[in-house]
Amino acid sequence: MKRTDALIFDMDGTMVDSMPWHARAWVEFGRRHGLAIDIPDFMRRTNGRTAFECACELMGREVSEAESAEITHQKESIYRELFGAEFREVAGFRAFARAAAARGLKTAVGTAGDKHNIAFTMSLLALDPPPLAIVGGDEGLPGKPQPAIFLEAARRIGVSLSRCIVFEDAPFGIEAARRGGMQAVAICSSHSAEQLAGPHVIAAVRDYEELANSKFLETLDAVA
Repeated sequence: MKRTDALIFDMDGTMVDSMPWHARAWVEFGRRHGLAIDIPDFMRRTNGRTAFECACELMGREVSEAESAEITHQKESIYRELFGAEFREVAGFRAFARAAAARGLKTAVGTAGDKHNIAFTMSLLALDPPPLAIVGGDEGLPGKPQPAIFLEAARRIGVSLSRCIVFEDAPFGIEAARRGGMQAVAICSSHSAEQLAGPHVIAAVRDYEELANSKFLETLDAVA
């Protein structure tokens, strides 16, 4: 394991247990528009992609910015209404993030979510301290598995890629970390450890309570 100076977290499915509600939101969006969406397949193809990329996948063609914005607004409004009523973190996340910051590790967020979902999530999580940087999927960067979102997060907090660990719940995100030259921790909230495996994956856990119980942060201190 390499020296670690920063932790970069994906958001949906990694910080918050939101993926079932994203799926339900797509079901409801499809119902309202008379679209038959194969939800498991669609989620597999879009988890980690930006809103524009998701809209293109949904329609099966290149959409306009205006069309993408309308699809995103409708679907994400449904999502926030559904998840807001049952909001929950991935177990132990807030305590883990707080403990990481207390040990001097920088924290950042790299998500394909847009500014509205980021604001929604961060307001309900109320992290103390907050992450030093948040990079969203509506900033003009390509979505995962391209590493651009994670690369920008590392740049904003001033940490070299080899000293960052990415936390991810989706195969595209795990692959983005690999392409970016970063180690990764697989959070198995929506995929199995086998689906999130890779030579750069240094741990695979159900949640942050399990990670904390393994003394993961203490191990990083020993390495550093």
